[in-house]
Amino acid sequence: MSMIEDHTFTFSNDLWRISDVNSDYTMCQSYPFALIIPKGISDEEVLQASNFRARGRIPVVSWCHPGTGAALARSSQPLVGLMMNMRSNADEKLVAALCTQLVGGKQSRRKLYIADARPRKNALANGAMGGGSESSSNYFQSEIVFFGIDNIHAMRESFTRLRDYLDTHGAASSDGMSSFLRHGGWTWGGGNLSSMSASVSTLGDSGWLIHVQSVLAGSAWIAARIAIESASVLVHCSDGWDRTSQLVSLANLLLDPYYRTFAGFQALVEKDWLAFGHPFSDRVGMPTISGAAGNMPFELTRHASTGSLSSSPMRQSQGSTQAPNPSHAQSNYSPIFLQWVDCVSQLLRMYPFAFEFSSAFLVDFLDCVLSCRFGNFLCNSEKERGLCCVSESCGCLWMYLGDMCSLQGRSHAHYNLFYDPLKHNGPLLPPAAALAPTLWPQFHLRWACPSESQAGELEAQCRNMAFKFSELQKGKEVAEKKVKEISVALELITTELRNQKQVSSSAMKLAKRASKENAAIKRAIQSLGCKVHFSSSGDCSVNVESNPADTSQIAMQSSSRRESDGAVEGDEKSDLSVSITFVEDDDVSSSPLGRVCETLCPLRTQYGGCRWPDAGCAQLGSQFVGLKANFDAFDQLSIYDSYFQSE
Repeated sequence: MSMIEDHTFTFSNDLWRISDVNSDYTMCQSYPFALIIPKGISDEEVLQASNFRARGRIPVVSWCHPGTGAALARSSQPLVGLMMNMRSNADEKLVAALCTQLVGGKQSRRKLYIADARPRKNALANGAMGGGSESSSNYFQSEIVFFGIDNIHAMRESFTRLRDYLDTHGAASSDGMSSFLRHGGWTWGGGNLSSMSASVSTLGDSGWLIHVQSVLAGSAWIAARIAIESASVLVHCSDGWDRTSQLVSLANLLLDPYYRTFAGFQALVEKDWLAFGHPFSDRVGMPTISGAAGNMPFELTRHASTGSLSSSPMRQSQGSTQAPNPSHAQSNYSPIFLQWVDCVSQLLRMYPFAFEFSSAFLVDFLDCVLSCRFGNFLCNSEKERGLCCVSESCGCLWMYLGDMCSLQGRSHAHYNLFYDPLKHNGPLLPPAAALAPTLWPQFHLRWACPSESQAGELEAQCRNMAFKFSELQKGKEVAEKKVKEISVALELITTELRNQKQVSSSAMKLAKRASKENAAIKRAIQSLGCKVHFSSSGDCSVNVESNPADTSQIAMQSSSRRESDGAVEGDEKSDLSVSITFVEDDDVSSSPLGRVCETLCPLRTQYGGCRWPDAGCAQLGSQFVGLKANFDAFDQLSIYDSYFQSE
């Protein structure tokens, strides 16, 4: 309720609003605390209309079409009285507001169907107790339709006969009694001939499948009126919490794909069954609230489980010791909710691609509901569960089912393998011929005919195949991941090889450059008339002959060793190191030629160093006795740095 008061829960619509008129459950104890009503109806008018409806269950919106705005509403029977002449202006205004529509920004009226789930004669009979049904003359542009669905007592009798049929003609009996088919004698097809025909007749006499078909047909009719005609529909029975809940929730399931998912199914049950007050305690035998005296706290008491269902005379004649229940007709027990889940299973059989959950989920869901292990379905209304603090002290069924599925993911048995949300992304409108129901084998036959009830064996095999496929898919993903890792490693190796290739190419270029420089030095030395000798160690020696008598040796040593050898001097970045060793100046000056050169050369340094070829002896020609030079080669030779540059 705090969400409504502080406006944290909003409902934006031009036609509807959320009302907190029932926030303290004084208007209607079996309705939720918040109600969706037409925006043009005030809370005072809602309170006035509640006096005209049985148990104060006024017409409220359960679902609204997102495109056309057509509404699906629910309520209880109007209190028109025996003469059916009682009227309520507030109720008529509230019902008329349900068929309001907006066309071009202006309000207009749409068709309104009032679907009475009861047979017409039952509705007239309720008039004697102050109830009854609406008159189309009092509700503008409306049409009254009767579905003819029997009351809770007929459903209880039908389910009792169905149980007797299963125990009698099944392969096993739930109470340990012998079955007709297990008697001795000649058998054919699992039983004697007389009992086979009797079993078919007994199943038909139970009327269970006929009742299921009636509920399915009524809900399909409601869905078609809303989806095809864009009409609004108001559904009610006597009190508006049994047959009304069945029809409205099934129509929601047919109209909206959201309710065919796990989350939507949970919301549907919480909305149309729990919030709108289906009396689970009375119908299923759940613990209910006991009155508090003074300051005594409220307590939950469990209904007696015996005597709820009576056995048929056929079962009693076979030796059953169960005594007839004298208050059987007055019992409020009825399998209304079980019948609704049975209808859902029929829709799942007809539309196997439309539902996210499987038939196994519905079976486990029903078992959890009937086990009383969870607080969701205790008591008769939202108000009673709040008084007993059920949500704080009891376990949650939805969390339990969610934990079951979370362990195995979509491979769990609760998931429908064939679910395809794109195949049925709109309303389901089954034709009348498709609504012929069959006995739900996974639920009704699991004890009487355990081997035949395994209608899901094919589904189990498909599930195993899907599990294997998922394992293969996981293996494929692992393999793809490894392939991606290998591809990344190959790219790194390729990049490294490319870098190595670039380094190698640079080294080759440097080697070629060094080779060219060596060749240039060799040509320069040879042009001077010198002989160059290369040794295997990479050193070279140059012999220079000045004349036949005097021979001076100039040793030129070049080394291509890198700095790593530690023996090469010079620039650290140079790949070629050349050292030229001359004989001492004393040896040069001791020769006659050297003394003449030292005396006459104007460019000779003070330390006696020779500046040849810049010296005058090289520039002025052959002026000195004994000097032999090839001046043509000198003209072609330029001993400068530019000479050794790469071509």
